[in-house]
Amino acid sequence: MDDVHGPVDFVLVEFPGEDSLGRLAGPLTQILDSGIVHLWDLLVVRKDSDGTFSGVDVADLGDGVGLAGFAGARSGLLGDDDLKAAADTMEPGTVAVLIVYENTWARPFVSAAMDAGGQVIASQRIPGPDIMAALDAIESD
Repeated sequence: MDDVHGPVDFVLVEFPGEDSLGRLAGPLTQILDSGIVHLWDLLVVRKDSDGTFSGVDVADLGDGVGLAGFAGARSGLLGDDDLKAAADTMEPGTVAVLIVYENTWARPFVSAAMDAGGQVIASQRIPGPDIMAALDAIESD
């Protein structure tokens, strides 16, 4: 099943400052250790108040942030265009983490579907807050 992969997603999470990033290390480590996902890339993006942006080397964030263990999480999938696209969605004066990950839990399903001649013809991520709002609307009807 080495040639079978689960769906690959990205998530961009914005924070008011680098100090907030430290809360991510523990939960991300737990998820990776569980094997639920495989981390392909982790990129920190800083957008200054004047709108300029830059990628930040995780190793340069310091031990207090707690992300130093992810310094090598760079597959090469993310490039300068991705950095710019991330920065374009960010508010000035913020920092964000861009994570690309594979949903490894889906590998057996993907393998079975491929063996049965199946192919993905549509896929879309629905944000959690959208699902919760839809469920709340259903309950209030």
